[in-house]
Amino acid sequence: MRGINRVMLIGNLGREPEIQYLDGKIPVVKLPLATTETFKDKSGNQVSQTEWHTIVLWRGLAELAQKFLHKGSLVFIEGKLRTRTWEDKEKIKRTSTEIVADNLVMLDKRKDSDYTPGYNTQGSDLSSGFSATPDLDIEGSGSLNRLDDDMPF
Repeated sequence: MRGINRVMLIGNLGREPEIQYLDGKIPVVKLPLATTETFKDKSGNQVSQTEWHTIVLWRGLAELAQKFLHKGSLVFIEGKLRTRTWEDKEKIKRTSTEIVADNLVMLDKRKDSDYTPGYNTQGSDLSSGFSATPDLDIEGSGSLNRLDDDMPF
């Protein structure tokens, strides 16, 4: 039986994307993404719990992040979970778990001058996929209705 390694997250960037170039001028961006869950505890108090994820963006996604994303940007990330192991300078074994993204959709409210709906590793436009404010033909009525919901689905 084959396995499935897919991660889908919606969250906010923890810092400004900083692009680096590896040998062969291959762009890469590594950045933190915060996802927050809110629930009620036994006393009925609302509690928020934030989880931080390390996101790795390669090539076109890295360039897109550098150009359009900022600290606090709301994004949808889809990718694969990867765990790396290495020895540091003191010969201590280190492990890092990251999400290597192959799909990125910007969910912030649109700014007409610098907005790109989405981008994936194949370079195709994702405007027909997830969007912060999609135009939909509700129940085949023939008229387009603007939804102001922030959710991508």
